[in-house]
Amino acid sequence: MTYRVALVCLGNICRSPMAHVVLDDRLARAGLTQQVEVVSCGTGGWHEGDPMDRRAAAVLRDAGYDPSRHRARTFSPDWYAENDLLLAMDHSNRADMVDQSPTVGEQARVRMFREFDPEASAGDDEVPDPWYGGSDGFRQVLAMIERTTDELVEQLPQLMEA
Repeated sequence: MTYRVALVCLGNICRSPMAHVVLDDRLARAGLTQQVEVVSCGTGGWHEGDPMDRRAAAVLRDAGYDPSRHRARTFSPDWYAENDLLLAMDHSNRADMVDQSPTVGEQARVRMFREFDPEASAGDDEVPDPWYGGSDGFRQVLAMIERTTDELVEQLPQLMEA
């Protein structure tokens, strides 16, 4: 049985697709591609079908990743039935996801992406949206995503058993 992880941000063109590409890479390195499937989406639908933001794609390419396959998708209540773990990039995304939960019990599968970041703290648990900044913001987000994803992959076997 495949364990499905959904990564969710606002427009699905920066943070969640960057995390998707990195998580796919880390799963391949860990030999988990047959056991874990990754998807990403945004809580807002205005970028539906669009490729990744060019700045996010450039930062990924510069770091040796392939961002070319991404097309933006929109979160809906169906994502609860299709995924085992739903990871929000910020509290606003999490609130939008919880609001669309088919049942209160399903809300427990919505967690913050940075819960897995060894450098996160109670007041610093969001992936900042780099959209309005320059390339430095995208590089900082990539570093945050990489370390968070490394820890997530390490914890996946326990998550899959729960």
